[in-house]
Amino acid sequence: MCLGIPGKVVEIYETGGTRMGKVDFSGIQKEVCLAYLPEIEVGDYTIIHVGFAITKLDEESALETLALFEEMGTLEEELLAGEESST
Repeated sequence: MCLGIPGKVVEIYETGGTRMGKVDFSGIQKEVCLAYLPEIEVGDYTIIHVGFAITKLDEESALETLALFEEMGTLEEELLAGEESST
């Protein structure tokens, strides 16, 4: 399963000419591509799907969605999927 998960942008930088950033998902941080959202800023919330920020959303909606994912027990599963096989 691949869900679009909301997270908070905590850092923005460029790598090889591509706009990238670190996004925090309730304590788990991931590097994501921000190229599709040139208007996004540190502190904004975005939905991430397969490593790409695909839309900006408000904090209230982001936090509600994160709480729902945590309640369902899928948040950590989705964020850490595939990491075990790479270690």
